[in-house]
Amino acid sequence: MSDDPTSTTTIPVVPGGDGPTHDVRVEPPATSQGAVRGATTAALDERVDALDGALAVGGARFDPAVVARVGATIERVRERLALGVDHTVVALAGGTGSGKSSLFNAVSRLQFADVGVRRPTTSRVTACVWGADGGPLLDWIGVEPEHRIERESLLDGDSEASLRGLVLLDLPDHDSIAPEHREVVDRVLPQVDLLVWVVDPQKYADDALHSGYLRRMTGRDASMLLVLNQVDTVPPDVRGDLVADVRRLLVEDGLPDVLVHEVSAVTGEGVGGLRDALAGTVARRSVAAVHADAEIADAARLVQAQVASREPAPSALAVGVVVDRLSSAAGLTAVGAAVAAAVRGGAGTPPRLGEVHADGVGLARASWLSSVTQGLPRPWAEDLRSRVATTAELRLAVTDALAHVPVAARRSRAATVLLLLAVVAGVAGLAGAGVLLADRLGASVSWLPPVALVAAVLALGVLLLVVSTLVRRRAARTRGARVVADGRAAIESAARGRLLVPTQDVLAEHRHARELAARALGEG
Repeated sequence: MSDDPTSTTTIPVVPGGDGPTHDVRVEPPATSQGAVRGATTAALDERVDALDGALAVGGARFDPAVVARVGATIERVRERLALGVDHTVVALAGGTGSGKSSLFNAVSRLQFADVGVRRPTTSRVTACVWGADGGPLLDWIGVEPEHRIERESLLDGDSEASLRGLVLLDLPDHDSIAPEHREVVDRVLPQVDLLVWVVDPQKYADDALHSGYLRRMTGRDASMLLVLNQVDTVPPDVRGDLVADVRRLLVEDGLPDVLVHEVSAVTGEGVGGLRDALAGTVARRSVAAVHADAEIADAARLVQAQVASREPAPSALAVGVVVDRLSSAAGLTAVGAAVAAAVRGGAGTPPRLGEVHADGVGLARASWLSSVTQGLPRPWAEDLRSRVATTAELRLAVTDALAHVPVAARRSRAATVLLLLAVVAGVAGLAGAGVLLADRLGASVSWLPPVALVAAVLALGVLLLVVSTLVRRRAARTRGARVVADGRAAIESAARGRLLVPTQDVLAEHRHARELAARALGEG
């Protein structure tokens, strides 16, 4: 048979497993029906990618030993996934004359496996694949291209759908005199999902089978079947005793739960039941998928141990406390009060903004790091500390930011205008009062202002003076508060850029690594 995927081969087909054969041209399916590489393989591929991504994100923050071990797992599992794990590998194993190859043909409903006198002369494995994409797997197992066949064709319709994903192997005879035959059997057996031992009524108690294989497979009951072939040669009245003796031997071998199927590859008796049993195995996850799942999960748990279960709470990333500490180190409140005093008309010039005490900056940085590294593994915490600004860098950033904050102590123009108006009103009122006083003293005055008007002008002057004072005080408070607010905004900007942003970067990477590890474990 050619290994060209576009080739066709004439294979004798056995309808229903018995009866006369006829030839039919079997063509490979136009598309894969998810037999060998399907949803399970794709899902495991995604988990391996997530595991690999977690290693890339974690980088040097992961233990090198863990990285090496997980990396080896990724490489090993990817190599296995490249073959696909949606298949179910079933191997027919048995001794010379057990009718194993005839049973292979009966189950596959194809006359493909070598039978008769040619059988003992070969150490090659024959394979039938229900579905497509089996080439890489069969290459890995060691099945030569001319000894493999894809079972499904357009002629099958859905009659073979229950076995889609089955890879049926016909192994060399385990009791062959050729040592290479046994070597092939021993190499393939660990790779199969279901091992079907085929025995015949004459040699079912052969010690080469029981002592050489079955007794060494204790605990694998669920992944084994025993087929008593050629039951058509056994008289009906002794068949029950024969089956009971086979089961007795299995119990003695430590395999009490291995099911026994009575089959005749010649007449087709029991072949349908065996195909149903194989269909049940196909419906379960393959051994390769289970092993890959377990390996990925173990590696994902190793990665999960390299990260915390969560990042610090959002409240830990609030910069308010840091801004308070840095504002105190810069004497921002005192500068704001000095500006307010200058605006109110007090003596002195407001101090220069930008002198920041190093000790205060160091305390602010330390408090921040203590909060944001809480619960993080040591390598992540160390990386975070190395990426935020040092005390000197933070002090320089705050000083530079404060240098751009205006600290003007200009008096209020409104207060000044009101004060001038108050002075004018006061002068006018005092002038009017002087005229009235002069008249009282007997001076000759050509015009006397009304007393009420003089009183009103004086009252207005006093009122304007009071309002001017209130406006000036309010302006002082506003200017002082503005300096403090602008200074805090400048400090907050510096703190965000030099503390918060680097911290968020590290925590985002930590979160990404943690989520990828959870996805690799199957939790995402």
